[in-house]
Amino acid sequence: MSEPRPETRGHAAHVVVHPVTDADEDPFRRVDIVTAHVGVAHDLEDVLDLMRRAGLDDGDLDDPRLVEWQGGGPEVWH
Repeated sequence: MSEPRPETRGHAAHVVVHPVTDADEDPFRRVDIVTAHVGVAHDLEDVLDLMRRAGLDDGDLDDPRLVEWQGGGPEVWH
């Protein structure tokens, strides 16, 4: 795993995937990492990409200590 970025170093990494937002029939979920908004995801691969960009290369989307799914789990995108 790569060295965490300074904003996540010393913290338990915590990813929050917010409930689905249905924007003009293109649903997405807002993603925050360590309380900072990092982008939106349209599917699981987008969540993983945002995590990799934040230095969380070994992110387990099923680990509740790492990822908090609000408004439904990883299977909910609509």
